[in-house]
This record gives sequence, C-alpha cells and structure tokens, in this order.
Amino acid sequence: MPSMDIVSEINLEEVRNAVENSTKELSRRFDFNGVEASFEWKKPNVIIKAEGDFQVKQLCDILRSQLTKRKIDAKAMSLGNTDHSGKTFTQHVTFQEGIEQDVAKKIVKLIKAEKMKVQAAIQGDKLRVTGKKRDDLQAVMRLVKEADLSQSFQFNNFKD
Repeated sequence: MPSMDIVSEINLEEVRNAVENSTKELSRRFDFNGVEASFEWKKPNVIIKAEGDFQVKQLCDILRSQLTKRKIDAKAMSLGNTDHSGKTFTQHVTFQEGIEQDVAKKIVKLIKAEKMKVQAAIQGDKLRVTGKKRDDLQAVMRLVKEADLSQSFQFNNFKD
C-alpha cells in the first residue's frame, strides 16, 4: 500500500550559508556603507541588527532572497518583534520546523473534505498518508501545496 510522510523541515546548514551570503551582500551594498548593520547566526535562529527600522526590513528582504536562492521556503521564516535599544534595532528570526497539532488537524480535515481515498494519521510532528493508489497520494500533495497554511511542507518516504 503506497504511503508518504508530510513534514516541515529545513536544512540548518543551508540557513547558515544563506546568513553568510547575506553578510557578504551587506558588505557590498552602498546604501549600508558606514551603517552599523549585521546578521548573526545563533543556531537555529538569526539576529538582525541595524540602526533603523527601515534598514532592518531591508536586511530581512536580503535574508529572504538568499534563503530562496538556497531553495528554503520563506514560509519557514518567522519574524519576531523588533526591539529597540539605544540607536540599534534588533529583529529575531526563527525557523519553524515540525507540524503543529492544529495545522496537522487542518490538513487532515482538508483531506477528508475532498473525500479522497486515503487515510491521514498524525504522528508527532508529521503526518503519514496512506492510500491504495499513487495517484491519490499525488493528489494529496497537490492539495497541500495549494492550500494556504502559512507553513512550508515537504513530502518524503514516498513508498509503493
């Protein structure tokens, strides 16, 4: 019986590489010349610092573009509150891994609403989907990709 897992994982080494590339890009940007701005990798989080709120937003965009170049979905990146102390603005960026229970329940409900001939079971921070045909599993993949669940998903352990 064909089965697959729906997971939400990111490669932290690729995130680290994206942070390093963002730092290189920051050093080449003329609009950040003479400005105290930085990316700091604190596994598994990133701390962005700059002199202005607008500059912090620009740095977030730089990081987001570097993540996209490294094939990491930007939905996995979640921004915390912007802190302000003295002349420095700080933004904490976290990366969401694992599927939370309420999101997993939404996916199961979505699959049941489509009346597909598959079974979905929540197993910790992932979902196991089994069905009689490969085509049914591929339809579930399409359905999850098209659904707006504000999280990135990967499909692995695809077995016939």
